[in-house]
Formats: sequence, structure tokens, C-alpha cells
Amino acid sequence: MDQHPALGLDESALAALLAQQDGVVSRRQLRSLGAQRHDIDRLLRRHRLAQSHPRVYVDHTGPLTPRQRAWAAVLYAAPAALSGRSALADPEPNAPVHVSIDASRRLTAPDGVRIQRRRDFAAQVLWNASPPRLRYDAAVLDLVEEASDEMAVVRLLSDAIGSRRTTVARLRSTLAGRSRMPRRRWLSRLLDDLATGACSVLEHAYLTRVERAHGLPLPDRQAVRTGVAGREYRDASYAVGVTVELDGRLGHASFDGGGRDADRDLDDHADGREAVRLRWHQVVDTPCRTALQLARILQRRGWAGMPIACGPDCAVAELATE
Repeated sequence: MDQHPALGLDESALAALLAQQDGVVSRRQLRSLGAQRHDIDRLLRRHRLAQSHPRVYVDHTGPLTPRQRAWAAVLYAAPAALSGRSALADPEPNAPVHVSIDASRRLTAPDGVRIQRRRDFAAQVLWNASPPRLRYDAAVLDLVEEASDEMAVVRLLSDAIGSRRTTVARLRSTLAGRSRMPRRRWLSRLLDDLATGACSVLEHAYLTRVERAHGLPLPDRQAVRTGVAGREYRDASYAVGVTVELDGRLGHASFDGGGRDADRDLDDHADGREAVRLRWHQVVDTPCRTALQLARILQRRGWAGMPIACGPDCAVAELATE
């Protein structure tokens, strides 16, 4: 064993641990390597270590890197794991590091750290990760829980599933294990849609946010037509010759699938119908603008009605000034 002559510390073991933990070490780990209190004080005086958080040290005196900030937070709260956005990517320079601990513990977070207590903590952690962090599905649902709106949830799940780091089945299983979750019923329906390739959540959003909220005419829903693929369905078919297709594939359409969609739109145009394809952004992010543009198309095709503004700042109000 290689020991410093003035210290009871195993220097070679410390060097290996610092290399493994990006230059960060806790007092508990130092004690396990043979260091006494006066040994740690000496390391601090000689600037071989500098305090980052109480009982946590880094092997230099300058600013910490993002990974060092992550390690320092986990070691301060140990046993702990990175959670939420911190579990998915290195923390931004001015962003807090999020860590989770067992629900039975009480711990005050230092500056720059946010601590979450959670049940069944140990089972949700990848302990062999560097630093330890929540399993991917749990971290994604943490962000879903914090999301400000439904479109943010759609984007999060789109990125998560599209990255192939998780599946709908795994996300659904993790969701089932959570006793509290905002928008649980809607989220469950969205996961069902993603699993089957349907878009009923998007269809409902179109009905309530675009169509009904702005007084657009009622279409024939899931109208049956014969196309190049045989028997086909149109999401919303208006009497004046306008077809609306709701594309809920979250940006992960295949090359062949895009070609089939183009065939369907071409068939509608050939039959004298105007085909409009809407995605999540048009329906959820900008429903008022979408309603305005659809109203203009419908009026141009012969609809004699007038849409209504859903509020004082609704884009549909522009029609009244034209």
C-alpha cells in the first residue's frame, strides 16, 4: 500500500478515486481511505483539495466543470442520484443540479442543488452510472411532471422514444409505479396513441382547441374514401371540399409513410378537394392561427359562416378587419 509519509491516507487509492469521479471526493470517502481530520485539513491548506459543498471537495481551486458539479451534488447527498434534466445531460453553467434521495431522509440542499425525496428510490437508480442517476424512464417522467403544457410533454416523449433509449411499454410501466402524476389520464392516452400509431389525442385537441373553440363547421369525421391503398379514412372532411389530415407521428415519419401521405393528398386534389395536413404544432401550439387559416380556406371554398374569436387576443379576430 502506497501511503504518504505524513498522512495515513492511501494516496494511490485517492488518485484512482479522483480520476473516477472527475476530481471530486467526499469526506466519507477520504475517511474510508485512511484519512483523519488533521489529514484532510492539511490537504485543504496545501490546496490539494478545495471545498465545494460541506464535506465534499474537488482537487483544484477554480470553477467546477458541469460534471464536477454533478458529482459534488451526488456526493453531498449520498446515497443520491442525479434526477430530472440533470440525469439526462450535464447541467448548464447556471442551472441547479437536481438529485433524488430516499423519501425517509431529510437533507438541506446547498446552493446550486435541488433535492427531491422519492419512494422506492433505490430501485429507480443506475448505481453503476458515473455519477449515479435515475433510470432514463424515471428521469423523463420527472420532466413530464414539470412540463408547463401538453406540447412540451409531446416533445419530451417524442425525443425520448425517438432516441430509442426507451419504449412506450417501459414508460407506461414507470408511470404505473407513480402514485402522483399530473395529467395522468391524458398522458396514458398519449402513450396508448404512441403504441398503436393512432392520434386520438391530437384529434381531440383539434376538435376542442381549433374547431369547437372557433365555431368552425362540423366535418364528416373518419370519412371513408378509396385511394391508391384501397379503403382509406380522412380525419375531417368538410362539405365544401376541404380535407384535414391530423398527422400525430411526432416528427418520426418514415420515407415510405411520407410518400403514402403525399399520395393521399394528391388524390384529394385530383378529386377537387383541398387537402390540409396539420401536426401537433398547428393544433396545440398555435390553434388560433390554425383556425384563422382554415376559416379562410373554407370561406374561399364556399363556407358562408364566420368563425368566432376564442378570446381578446385570438388571431381569428383578424377576419373582422379584412
